[in-house]
Amino acid sequence: MNKESENQQDTVYTDISKSPAERAAALLQELTLDEKMAQLGCIFPFGENYDDMERQAAEMPYGIGQVSTLEMRRIRTLDEAAAWQRKMQETVMRQSPHRIPAIFHMEGLCGAFIQESTSFPAGIARGSGWNPELEEEIARVVARQEAACGITHILAPVLDISRDSRMGRQGETYGEDPALASALGAAYTRGIQTTQTDGRKPESVAKHFLGFHNSQGGIHGTNSDTPPRLLEEIYGRPFQAAIACSGLKGIMPSYNSIDGEPVSVSNRLLTKLLRERMGFEGLCVSDYGGISNAHEVQHIGENMAEAGLLAMEAGMDMEMPRAAGYSDELKERFRTGQADMEILDHTVRKVLEAKFRMGLFEHPFAMEGRALREVFENEQGVRLSLRSARESMILLKNNGALPLSGGIRKLALIGPHGNCARKFFGGYTHLCMMESVYAVSSSIAGVEGSQESGRIAGQELPDGEPVRYVPGTKIQSDEARLFDEILRLQKPGCRSLLDELKIRMPDTEIIYSYGYPVAGRDESGFEEALKAVQDADAVILTLGGKHGTCSMASMGEGIDAADINLPKCQEKFIRAAAEYGKPLIGVHFDGRPISSDAADECLDAILEAWSPAEAGAQAVADVLLGAYNPGGKLPVSVAYSAGQIPVYYNHPNGSAWHQQESIGFVNYVDLPHTPRYYFGHGLSYTRFSYTHLEISKAELGAEEELYIGCTVENTGDREGDEVVQLYLSDRFASMTRPAKELAGFKRIHIMPGEKVRVRFTVRADLTAFLDRSMRWKVESGDVDVEIGSSSADIRLKGEYRITEDRWLYGSERAFCAEIQTYHLKDR
Repeated sequence: MNKESENQQDTVYTDISKSPAERAAALLQELTLDEKMAQLGCIFPFGENYDDMERQAAEMPYGIGQVSTLEMRRIRTLDEAAAWQRKMQETVMRQSPHRIPAIFHMEGLCGAFIQESTSFPAGIARGSGWNPELEEEIARVVARQEAACGITHILAPVLDISRDSRMGRQGETYGEDPALASALGAAYTRGIQTTQTDGRKPESVAKHFLGFHNSQGGIHGTNSDTPPRLLEEIYGRPFQAAIACSGLKGIMPSYNSIDGEPVSVSNRLLTKLLRERMGFEGLCVSDYGGISNAHEVQHIGENMAEAGLLAMEAGMDMEMPRAAGYSDELKERFRTGQADMEILDHTVRKVLEAKFRMGLFEHPFAMEGRALREVFENEQGVRLSLRSARESMILLKNNGALPLSGGIRKLALIGPHGNCARKFFGGYTHLCMMESVYAVSSSIAGVEGSQESGRIAGQELPDGEPVRYVPGTKIQSDEARLFDEILRLQKPGCRSLLDELKIRMPDTEIIYSYGYPVAGRDESGFEEALKAVQDADAVILTLGGKHGTCSMASMGEGIDAADINLPKCQEKFIRAAAEYGKPLIGVHFDGRPISSDAADECLDAILEAWSPAEAGAQAVADVLLGAYNPGGKLPVSVAYSAGQIPVYYNHPNGSAWHQQESIGFVNYVDLPHTPRYYFGHGLSYTRFSYTHLEISKAELGAEEELYIGCTVENTGDREGDEVVQLYLSDRFASMTRPAKELAGFKRIHIMPGEKVRVRFTVRADLTAFLDRSMRWKVESGDVDVEIGSSSADIRLKGEYRITEDRWLYGSERAFCAEIQTYHLKDR
């Protein structure tokens, strides 16, 4: 290439008036093989040496494609975190002959792992809020905070469909329903990708593609026995919605194999399905160790380089957190012609295009000074976290015990969550990730144990305290000064439920007793706790496990369970406490829903609080005291026991509790076929009536739409939220269809005596499905309409008919009905 050509190329890739694709194509022509391979790799600054830039430089002689920011969790101040990014990015660009900046990535499910960032409730809690508008606002906060620190790949939303409470990561998901997950996930994606911070344009990396939670035995990463139709119609729907509706630009594949192929090396899934069929045009980045897992665990490829080539051919663009498959050995295959250079060039071009799209060449560095601090000092995140925690609260049962009356002289608060604010924070919050630094063993996939954990394994914590375990279990106890110090550093104003109730109930004597642990059978605290129950006018029992990370938790990534019910110690205590005849109120904290015979039989009220994060105490107290009327709804069906799994509302006709139309008894010999609590269930302190169903026309063509409306009235004496749910079912079809499917929903706030008109816009293709040839089909026939307060609490019924067949692309179909509301004046 002559000098004039070189100058022309330089002008193209540095010319901001050119498109990202044009700039990427021009820069690609200038890169050597070494530089190209560097763009597909990642560096993982780890342990005490994460700030050693000389060591980092030696690990990336030609620059790097991605930088993991997991270790930002350790940095004690916001300014230091941003300064580390600037120093790291400068090191990357200095090593790169063309000064190509790296993409910095960070988890974004519950907020950033950065000091002073906002922590949000767990994914399943936000699924319980049924509020896409709020989800978009939360995403904007996360995007602003991470982008301010130079992070432009935000690993969220989690679009997994979860039908199995055994799997420890259920708490990360929006629940079991693809329409709910589609609406919330598309909103979160939109919130991230429409937010710019100081010129940087972050992109969402949705995970885990695909069928991850349909794993054998509910075990993390195991084989997924998911047939193609189920894979695309149910598990693929939220991803398709995020791509089609919000322009999703990032995908992280799952660890599991499907039909003999690990997803990370499957051209069928990452190219044929994701890119060609679903229309994805962004970057596909490996989950941590995903490619090495395919070789070392699933035994794909004769060596790591072969597994790497399979992944690249499949459509995997970047390997994280370190290059294993995308290694020097694979580079030699390209150098010698054993591997097709066009495959590499095609992959690198996508990476460069993403970097230009994000604005990294013009804005590679974190903000600093006052401008940085203003992003984090904005109180919007704190307000949204409280709002989300409140909206996530689900009143599962109430015989009048809630809200608490003002005449309680003595209130007993029992349970390990009552005096420990740290237990409000679920997996993938900053606090839990920092706790995991001191875990005896790691369960985070692709991440080795920290140097601290190596030193303390079976010994003592850095401050000299011994490592303790929940009695009778392998779960590491978090009851130590060190973990309290983490909370004080990150969230100094975060109160426990005990502290909050003392402030809110100054005229009530509150007696606290630990009572029982988060797991196991230990009853050593029963005597003291039962004495508190005996002396109290009312009792609050905090129930559940520890939703978190690594050996610090009873549930989380890689922390699965065969028993989905309350710990044996808690079950036994509930029955013992009930003997005193006092009003018993259960508040459940965890990443899986409460499932307890004792709770159902003995408790007067049950509040599902999930993992509500930094505003947890206020949100729970607001509900208990009646300052906030709970309106959350279950995003999952709750099984009686693991023996029922999977149990979900949108099962195929002739299955589950619709099996009685076929051959056999209507129940198991020892359990019902029905769930303990139905999908969409949630009570209120007020009452809502549904009237005046309207379906705008009886028939519609395959390319038409109709309106379905109803009036919802608050007939009680308190203002409150109701989630109006629309379900559709294809009465008869050419394929076995679900008994019913959520088609639309709207959370609305209604004053006492007020009426709200809700109108759903339903397109004919909302009921489209894959036909026998795996083509998306709108099929003629009758469609049954149901509107109600849950999937089982149906208030209105109707029908309409689709008059003709039509085939379409899956990306063209509707994913959720559009909704309009009108507050009526005749109150």
